[in-house]
Amino acid sequence: MTNHTSTSRTPNPAETTDVFAAVTEQPKHGFFNRLYTGTGAIDVIGKRRMWYLITAAIILISLGSMIFRGFNFGIDFEGGSRIQFPAQGASTSQVEEVYRSAIGSDPVSVQTVGSGGNATILIRSEALNRDQVDTLNNALFTKFQPKGKDGNPSRAAISASDVSETWGSQITRKALIALAVFLVLVAVYIAVRFEPHMAIAALAALVFDVTVTAGVYSLVGFEVSPATVIGILTILGFSLYDSVVVFDKVEENTRGILHLNRRTYGEQANLAVNQTLMRSINTALIGILPIVGLMVIAVWMLGVGTLKDLALVQLVGLLVGTYSSIFFATPLLVSIKERWGPVARHTDKIKAKRAGVASARAGVEAERRATAATGRYGDEPRRSREPGQAPRPGARPSGKRQKRRN
Repeated sequence: MTNHTSTSRTPNPAETTDVFAAVTEQPKHGFFNRLYTGTGAIDVIGKRRMWYLITAAIILISLGSMIFRGFNFGIDFEGGSRIQFPAQGASTSQVEEVYRSAIGSDPVSVQTVGSGGNATILIRSEALNRDQVDTLNNALFTKFQPKGKDGNPSRAAISASDVSETWGSQITRKALIALAVFLVLVAVYIAVRFEPHMAIAALAALVFDVTVTAGVYSLVGFEVSPATVIGILTILGFSLYDSVVVFDKVEENTRGILHLNRRTYGEQANLAVNQTLMRSINTALIGILPIVGLMVIAVWMLGVGTLKDLALVQLVGLLVGTYSSIFFATPLLVSIKERWGPVARHTDKIKAKRAGVASARAGVEAERRATAATGRYGDEPRRSREPGQAPRPGARPSGKRQKRRN
């Protein structure tokens, strides 16, 4: 006898296809793996308020130092006299004693320039008149007997020169003009090549770099020389390069973003920052290595003070420029874009859609928990069959009825 028993049952609504089912989880990788592959190791854009606070704190410290401590301007800006003669075993402390006894005051600075037989003593002081210079030269010659080119002691081996502060002011004025022209050209280029909002963010990063570099010089008391001004103009090029690299990736990732409903402009920009993060770090490290070499060879081995000033400002500017291009320029760009315009409307639409999906997920999850707790499907209670009542359509026959059929 053929068994026509039906085994179908009423489907549980909680077991139906869930349109909000989670996507299959991808294998999770470590922080350094995601950092190297650029898959979102650091949420820069999502935590941009924290980076804004850090940036604001750095700026306030720099401005406070410049206002209250000021700068240690070199002789090229302050004016004064420069005396130089072959070292030939003379120490800076001995030179300071001779200067103090001859002039009656302390020099601005005394340092050894170069090494070995080519080493010289460089004295920087306030402006000295002719009599003071002659007195100092006689005292130095009597004490150290510097030798000339012929190998014999000679007063001609001691050279003295006056430096006017107008020369330093002219350098400063020309540097400011060059900086203004540079910023205008940069703004025009980025506005044409990318968009005006990126130009605003890039200029803000450049201003941050200059402010912090100057603040560091004021804070630690580095001497400001013409080489310092040249170094500041040099680091602006690096900072601009790094910002343009990140902006180029942002433009690539956000192309056509307004026609998509899966990710926001900020999320795509954060992905661009992570994709270029290792490149920025590697570029900074490669740039730091020759600067460190310059400091070791030129400063410690050769004692060239001008190269020291140039190396210091480049080292500080390189680190500051790397920070600003990653943690300030791009977050500022996203904040500007999401403040108004089509990007702001697109972001609000995606957030509203995600809020609706999250609400629907919460409703389905609540229904599942209710089903598991009460054993009911939705709001329909289970009803028992009265004696003699026909079974529900599709219900499984009881054991006795099944045996009777067989």
